[in-house]
Amino acid sequence: MSNERETESTPERVVVVGAGLAAVRTAEELRRAGYEGELVLVGDETHLPYDRPPLSKEVLRGDRDDTTLRPSEFFEENRIELKLGAAARSVDTAARTLTLTDGTELGYDELVVATGLRPRRIPGLPDLAEVHVLRSLEDSRALREAIVPGARALVVGAGFIGCEVAASLRSREVEVVLVEPQPTPLASVLGAEVGALVTRLHTAEGVDVRAGVGLSEIRGDERVTSAVLGDGSEIEIDLVVLGIGSIPATEWLEGSGVEVENGVVCDGTGRTSTPHVWAVGDVASWQVPAGGRRRIEHWTNAGEQASVLARTIMGVEAGAAAQVPYFWSDQYDIKIQGLGAVTADDTVHVVRDDGRKFLAYYERDGRLVGAVGGGLPALVMKSRAKIAAGAPIDELLAAAV
Repeated sequence: MSNERETESTPERVVVVGAGLAAVRTAEELRRAGYEGELVLVGDETHLPYDRPPLSKEVLRGDRDDTTLRPSEFFEENRIELKLGAAARSVDTAARTLTLTDGTELGYDELVVATGLRPRRIPGLPDLAEVHVLRSLEDSRALREAIVPGARALVVGAGFIGCEVAASLRSREVEVVLVEPQPTPLASVLGAEVGALVTRLHTAEGVDVRAGVGLSEIRGDERVTSAVLGDGSEIEIDLVVLGIGSIPATEWLEGSGVEVENGVVCDGTGRTSTPHVWAVGDVASWQVPAGGRRRIEHWTNAGEQASVLARTIMGVEAGAAAQVPYFWSDQYDIKIQGLGAVTADDTVHVVRDDGRKFLAYYERDGRLVGAVGGGLPALVMKSRAKIAAGAPIDELLAAAV
């Protein structure tokens, strides 16, 4: 990214587009860094900013309904203006103005893009009742209303969201068929070896896991009653949950000049290709020290990036975001945790497996680049320093014997 330092003086108004975790953390970090100017958060939902990970777990199960990140008093005390209920429609980066879907126009000195992701849809599916996606609080509540013990659910896509939804549905005595075109659940992110261990977990809980197959068709009159899978089999169902991934919410940036390629293209501090525009969180593709850019869809990453971005806007040396990403996923009684920038192409070594709990090391070029464990938090966390140091995998495997 070739932009020179963009903030010669402290900006009078910073507008953050988005009202999720990354947006709230950015506002917090700006105040923490000493920013005293106007600070505006723009969100398309009417709820106070809330946390999304519980939507597929506690909220869906009915164990929790409020996931608000901060009470209204927090925003008042920190002089953070909330403009909720209208999304960003367009931005004029030359005039430095943001236009919302309700016609409101906001000027800015610095604009932070924190719009996150939107769920993928399957083109051509009929518009039938009880076909769900899960991204918002309203999505989770609507799906929860459909949960009846003995109901038959088809969960399409066995990424983290699909697996968590399947686990939550099973906890409420719903019959679940989980389909995934990849060889195993989570194969595209954690590899087939760990995916097989996740398959075992779900199968033990009564989920009908069908890997290597996708959804071809759903049928019904006004509401869904059956589905045809890619192998030609037809199953009777009462509801469908589509968990086939998400894409960056960047449509409103079209024509703005801000470079977008699988997210908003940024340097290692959140600067975009356009002066006075920044990006953070799931929507942002940041430059990483190892080379290239990555979009990291992990909860902890939002806060780490927000701290770097806010300090950079304030002209303070910020360093880099954490180099050992952390993520987790709660499924049944097992917390799956991961450290490192693991990929499905890494060589995987399962070093601990008791039939339910497990620990796997991820190797690249003879070095440890990540660890993923299920139900073994201490062992996962102990690997952080080794991952950061790129410890030789042979030494670790010898010690694990």
